Amino acid sequence: MTPALQGHLAMLCFSALVAGSFSLGSLAANEIEPAALNAARFAIAACVIGAVVFATGGVPRSALAAPWRYLLLGGFFATYFVLMFEGLKTAPPVSAAAVFTLTPVLAGGFGWLLLRQVTTPRMALALAIGATGALWVIFRADIAALMAFAVGRGEVIYFFGCIAHAVYTPLVRRLNRGESAVVFTLGTLLAGALILTVYGWGDLRATQWAALPGIVWITLIYIAVCASAATFVLLQFASLRLPAAKVMAYTYLTPTWVIGWEMALGNGVPGALVLAGVALTIVALLMLLRDEDRAR
Repeated sequence: MTPALQGHLAMLCFSALVAGSFSLGSLAANEIEPAALNAARFAIAACVIGAVVFATGGVPRSALAAPWRYLLLGGFFATYFVLMFEGLKTAPPVSAAAVFTLTPVLAGGFGWLLLRQVTTPRMALALAIGATGALWVIFRADIAALMAFAVGRGEVIYFFGCIAHAVYTPLVRRLNRGESAVVFTLGTLLAGALILTVYGWGDLRATQWAALPGIVWITLIYIAVCASAATFVLLQFASLRLPAAKVMAYTYLTPTWVIGWEMALGNGVPGALVLAGVALTIVALLMLLRDEDRAR
């Protein structure tokens, strides 16, 4: 299996796992402050990844060089997750997932700024189609809302989080000095946990942990293990093998996965017009994958 194919497989798993955080997150977002939830999330995920790292040889001395790298990466990802859960307080899961699909366009721009990664004409067209589909879903297939740019508050908040995510993706490749994906992930998680603990100390102390509803604990364990520890490794693994825009192209699958989650949770299916926007995001992904195949 080629490195590029390994990266694609990693991102396919990434998109499936991350989708669950939208549906579960929307159920828990109003039960706990985002900073407190994500501080705990990063700490649990760091313990999981730490166990894997130390079971497979530990942290090499070279990985401890320039620890500011982990603080920078952890800061961007912590920002993303806090704003995501703040946005999910009001944004529907499918709509939030559509906002997430704008990330490839942003990642392509930051990929050029940080790594001079060039977006081909086919990639640019695919990103434009994906962005169109995302906007169609975000505005719930309402032309009047689109023309008035009447976007929800939650979607706006989450969009700023997606900017942080888009910076993070090419930054991984820029700052990595040969560390393995799991070691680099551990450093990022520890830094993120430190930043969120300091930032959210008041929320952490004020949270009545023993009185939290069960859905919060289910969500916390899922996002810590599946949507943090696992996806952090997958994202960093893929970022070292694929251009930033292609890595984030897999976010186009997220609304589709979220619809599956919503159906499984008994929350119904969006209308046909909204599903048309989701279909456009899938077309964009297929175009990007076809472009990759031709490149090889």
